[in-house]
Amino acid sequence: MRNEERIVNEIAATLECDIQVNLHNFPLQLVYDDGVLTMEGEVEHIMAKKRALEAAAAHPRVANIVDRLRIAPAERMQDGEIRDQVCNSLLAKNQLASCTVRSIVKGKPEVVRDAGRTMTGSIDVEVKDGVVILNGSVSNLTAKRLAGVLSWWVPGSRDVVNGIEVSPPEEDNDDEVVEAVRLVLEMDPFVNSSQIKVQSSGYVVMLEGLVKNRLQRQMAEADAWYVFRVDQVVNLLQTEE
Repeated sequence: MRNEERIVNEIAATLECDIQVNLHNFPLQLVYDDGVLTMEGEVEHIMAKKRALEAAAAHPRVANIVDRLRIAPAERMQDGEIRDQVCNSLLAKNQLASCTVRSIVKGKPEVVRDAGRTMTGSIDVEVKDGVVILNGSVSNLTAKRLAGVLSWWVPGSRDVVNGIEVSPPEEDNDDEVVEAVRLVLEMDPFVNSSQIKVQSSGYVVMLEGLVKNRLQRQMAEADAWYVFRVDQVVNLLQTEE
């Protein structure tokens, strides 16, 4: 057996042990070459994507990963429809009111909102094959993370590539992550955030508290996974039902 094939088999065996990745129903293509692992295929949800990437990165022979994993969308949508919904979501949030928003259509920017003299940043939205690509610059990490989560919440989104820069640069830390997760939970109309406690250590988020049912428990966890730089979520939420 070639060394490359052995490494791929080892990674595949690790992924098969994770029921969230669910290789049986969502098989992935893995290609290894000189320290670079390419992962391609459709996964069930954001948790499966991040857990698969984390497990693969833990292999000692993997130096870099080419991420071509896509989420099975809640609803199949055309790129233009996804792009319009992402832009509308950005426009609706007060935290992003001072950002100019541009829609990238066939490689050309179209201004959706010009923030004018109050502008503190700009966000460009492009969609290719269901993948939302965000670029531009914002004034803080929370705004960057918020834009990413809003993009994930559009039901047709298959992935979000958040290339937004923060200017001036901010040092990221667990407190920033906790702030963003709390904000996202508060914005989610399907989750009662008032009884959820959020902690983070080393970008591993822990959720504790009480929610109404299993669906809210799952949605709260998904919201945390959507936040940029969250590497793992420990869901200790209890349910009333």
